[in-house]
Amino acid sequence: MTTRTWEDLQIPTAGTFNLDAAHTRIGFVVKHMMVSKVRGHFDQFSGSVTIAENPLESSAELAIKAESISTGVADRDGHLRGDDFLAAEKFPEITFRSTRVVGHSGDEFTVVGDLTVRDVTKQVELTVEYGGAGTNPWGQSVWGFSITTEIDREEFGLTWNQALETGGVLVGKKIKIEIEGEANPAA
Repeated sequence: MTTRTWEDLQIPTAGTFNLDAAHTRIGFVVKHMMVSKVRGHFDQFSGSVTIAENPLESSAELAIKAESISTGVADRDGHLRGDDFLAAEKFPEITFRSTRVVGHSGDEFTVVGDLTVRDVTKQVELTVEYGGAGTNPWGQSVWGFSITTEIDREEFGLTWNQALETGGVLVGKKIKIEIEGEANPAA
């Protein structure tokens, strides 16, 4: 991979890169019954990152198939796909489009963009950690990243819940989003 030095980081040269679905995981964590956490992920998605000459002018977009949600429990996944949560038949995609990079410190960047879930768009702030660049054993250029953020699901119309006898609710309002991945040059 052709890289360049930018503020003591070895970053890819300017260009467009596609997410490598085989080496990317889009996951989430939410509180369950106020006492534990449930983890899940999405199996189907596509996205790209365009790295600009000035990396602070870079952009990214992501499209996730809502029906591909998976928590490892079929009944729960069906409920999450249904109208109480994602309404995947009516709103088949969850999308993100960056609007700007607002800063960085070392290998950590702060990216702001528009997240759309159930046809509701809200601005979110992502913490993006650049993981480095290299060439895999098959000669393909790759670079890696980790992304985290937290959203309030109710702001996106995912308001279903159930009160517990012991107090509290069945499903937490806050959802932590965790993305680990790699990107390759667009063909």
